[in-house]
Amino acid sequence: MQGSVATDGLNPVSRVKTELEQRGERFSFGVPVTGAVSVGDHVAVSFGDGRVCFFHPENPVKTVDAHRGVVLCIAADGDHVLTGGDDGRFLRVSSGGDLEELAQFGTRWVDCVAASDGYRACSSGRQAHVWVSGDAKATIFEHVSTVGGLAFDKGGQRLAVTYYGGATVWGRKDQGWTPSKLFWKGFHGDTCFSPDGKYLVTSMQENALHAWRLRDNGDFAMSGYPAKIKSLTWVGDIPHLVTSGADEAIAWPFDGKNGPLGREPVRVAYNDDNLVTCVQSLPQKEAVFVGFSDGTVQLAELDETKGIVLLSSATGADVISIVVSTSLSHLMIGDAKGNVLWAPLKKSPAHW
Repeated sequence: MQGSVATDGLNPVSRVKTELEQRGERFSFGVPVTGAVSVGDHVAVSFGDGRVCFFHPENPVKTVDAHRGVVLCIAADGDHVLTGGDDGRFLRVSSGGDLEELAQFGTRWVDCVAASDGYRACSSGRQAHVWVSGDAKATIFEHVSTVGGLAFDKGGQRLAVTYYGGATVWGRKDQGWTPSKLFWKGFHGDTCFSPDGKYLVTSMQENALHAWRLRDNGDFAMSGYPAKIKSLTWVGDIPHLVTSGADEAIAWPFDGKNGPLGREPVRVAYNDDNLVTCVQSLPQKEAVFVGFSDGTVQLAELDETKGIVLLSSATGADVISIVVSTSLSHLMIGDAKGNVLWAPLKKSPAHW
């Protein structure tokens, strides 16, 4: 069943529509948004009841009943998406509705998925499973505890796997995969490589980030957050790592020899006492979309002297995902109550 266009009674908070909302459509799917990615001409959105919905600038929303339960994770894989669910299935889903089951783990959840240039990976329990393009059988990496996060680097030649006690970077060689272990106490969840591949960053169970400089495994923490960090995005050419977890978007500079070590972050966007729950870069710009715990979404440049653009007013629910279509023509905003805004963007961000 496709989502329905929301009525005025959709949100418990009294709302004044922004210009972006007036141009777009609001849908109510009735279950939480769990993730979203841009794939080809579509934006794919996953939900807590197993559905994956494909939004397109010119076509109706396409709904695919993918999992028998919650879609726990989603990643772009060429013109398809990879999904993992609490039904133990690792799937490849097309915008046309075709499903390919890549693996089945029975009662064990598929917690994380990742893809890059012909490489596909998923995790279930303590194991990470990796498929190289053309191979029917996966290579299995065993770790000391449940996997918290997976990420390929830009070229797909390295896979980072996080867990309790640190991370392992598996490097692809002619002879196979070689592990490089990185240690730091505590549980490590979501992870990402810096765009230049020099750093690996993880979000902790505590209200902090941890990072390793991969040339020498030097490490440092980025702490002081009032809440757990659930969203990360790289912004701009410097670049900055922008995060959720505070009442502003926190942007750490990763230029220079030592990145953010010993430096203060840039802080942008603010919405009273509401915490930032989602951040997403604006491609080709030094700017970031910032979603808050009340459903508000702002667009902010990485400049503390500049103002913000209000894109979406409060819905009363945490913003879970913000995705820009590959063509930069449309924006998708999804929240924890299943509200989705799908709206066309103007050419100038100042008028969004």
